[in-house]
Amino acid sequence: MPSAPLKVFITGASRGLGAALAAHYAARGAVLGLAARRADKLAELAAALATQTTVYGLDVADRIALAAAAADFCSRHGTPDIVIANAGISAGTRCGNPEDLAVLDRVLRTNVTGLAATLAPFVEPMRKRRSGTLVGIASVAGLRRLPGNGAYSASKAAAINWLEALRVELRGSGVRVVTVCPGYIETPMTAVNRFPMPFLMSAEDAARHTARAIESGGALVIFPWQMCLVFAFLRRAPAWMFDRIFARAPRKPRAAG
Repeated sequence: MPSAPLKVFITGASRGLGAALAAHYAARGAVLGLAARRADKLAELAAALATQTTVYGLDVADRIALAAAAADFCSRHGTPDIVIANAGISAGTRCGNPEDLAVLDRVLRTNVTGLAATLAPFVEPMRKRRSGTLVGIASVAGLRRLPGNGAYSASKAAAINWLEALRVELRGSGVRVVTVCPGYIETPMTAVNRFPMPFLMSAEDAARHTARAIESGGALVIFPWQMCLVFAFLRRAPAWMFDRIFARAPRKPRAAG
């Protein structure tokens, strides 16, 4: 008998890495659940994918909408094999500027609480089945904080730690938790950057790396390998050295990405 198709649920799927991941898994014949704020873009993407796709127009900051989407997908297709919490936003911030506190709040609600709210509804169904993979898209920015991008860096650091806690909690359950930390990806989020982005990769390449990370069985995956080496050095650099290197580094524009 032929094996059942893979079932994959992805947030932030209307553009960038999320759309590339949807295309990657569609090419493998997966049944997809795609969520994003832009329902019109999701509909266009679904129409272009030659696979069974259910779309959900929602904001991951809306926990009730996410829970409803998770329940609907499970009702239609069964518990997914892979859930990828990919939705995220970025904004240039200045940590000492009171006006940026509202931006910090919005970034944390999307990148941390939204990630947790994406994965949480699927934990018990996967635990009951004793299989499944929960994936959080973090960033190398969460490994060492970057000036001018404090809100985003803080959110990704929090995401990495939350995913690690979830992984330990689910140890022995049959459910895997994978933290993916990419470097710079060519997406609308990075298009506003006005500074060099070393080792910039296309969304399609990043999707392939992410899929390989999910399949590899690893818990924390950083790519590309060049960025992995850079941040291995930065994580070990003493504060005085890090400060000196980045004190005059270009900053992300103070506008939401």
